[in-house]
Amino acid sequence: MGNYRFILSGGGTGGHIYPAIAIANELKERYPDAEFLFVGASDRMEMDKVPQAGYKIEGLWISGIQRKLTMKNLIFPFKLIASLLRSMKILKTFKPSVVIGTGGFASGPLLKVATAKKIPSLIQEQNSFPGITNRLLAKKVDKICVAYEGLERFFPKDKLKLTGNPIRKDLLELQNNSIEAKDAFKLRHNKYTLLVLGGSLGARRINQLIEYNIEFFEDQNVQVIWQCGKLYYNQYKIYNKLDHIQVHAFLNQMEMAYGAADVIISRAGAISVSEMCVVGKPVIFVPSPNVAEDHQTKNAKAIEEKNAAILIIERDLDAKFQNEFSELISNDNRRLELSSNIKKLSHSNATNEIVDEIEKLLDTA
Repeated sequence: MGNYRFILSGGGTGGHIYPAIAIANELKERYPDAEFLFVGASDRMEMDKVPQAGYKIEGLWISGIQRKLTMKNLIFPFKLIASLLRSMKILKTFKPSVVIGTGGFASGPLLKVATAKKIPSLIQEQNSFPGITNRLLAKKVDKICVAYEGLERFFPKDKLKLTGNPIRKDLLELQNNSIEAKDAFKLRHNKYTLLVLGGSLGARRINQLIEYNIEFFEDQNVQVIWQCGKLYYNQYKIYNKLDHIQVHAFLNQMEMAYGAADVIISRAGAISVSEMCVVGKPVIFVPSPNVAEDHQTKNAKAIEEKNAAILIIERDLDAKFQNEFSELISNDNRRLELSSNIKKLSHSNATNEIVDEIEKLLDTA
């Protein structure tokens, strides 16, 4: 049992990195003597985030293909060949029992070589519209864990397992104690609380929306916990002088922020959507249009279609936001309906289920 060796590959964004780390953590709990190695793209954020989580990582010289003709596209074939050769060396040296991919550039070459060598392999797809890397790998890997229904149109049906996305343990242990949570932020109990999330760096369009509607929120008897992101904090911190606005570069007490919220505005990255399902609060999704294949909009639509969230695309914010928000904040039944429906979509046991599938592959190694 102690001789198991796991390679995990995924990166480029937190949406690929953090699921891989969550899977590794669960495997480590089950197999304390196992060895772990991550493989990422040498110039991306995983090279910092993975060591911070306590794991070793090797980098590949790899990137995606640009949508227009650039010098980067011209050198892509050389990067791919170099990454395939590097992957062959890593696999030969480390000798993994199972290889796990969570999407991103680096997982492509690594899983391509691993499947050619008949090493048991699994990929985890976070989005409702799969990324190109996982679509290309689908026919070769042994198992595909997904977070949404209906992905048979992209992946072989017999390989699919609906598990959901791995979620941080602190959110799984979230207690819905709104009084304690509002006290933690020194909020008033006779006001509704809006939580605004644009990611750790921030979301420019969402920040503009909140700034434009500061007086509107006061008229609606709404107080705002506004995570504007570290890139924008200096611009928006002046609004901390207002009684109903709290501006934060980053929220270290996310479980308390979720507990205090009556309504949430959020981007629609795969992990954000999965967290919203677990938290179970009414949410307005404002997808980023600046992501590959517009997958955030597709993620949000998959939730909206089940009457479990409100979706407003960026270009419609000026026309629709105030009407949608005022109707939501004034309608107790609507908020309860959305909260109940989104909670039904949660997969709180996702990490365990994914690792269960990995354990089945160990039997074939």
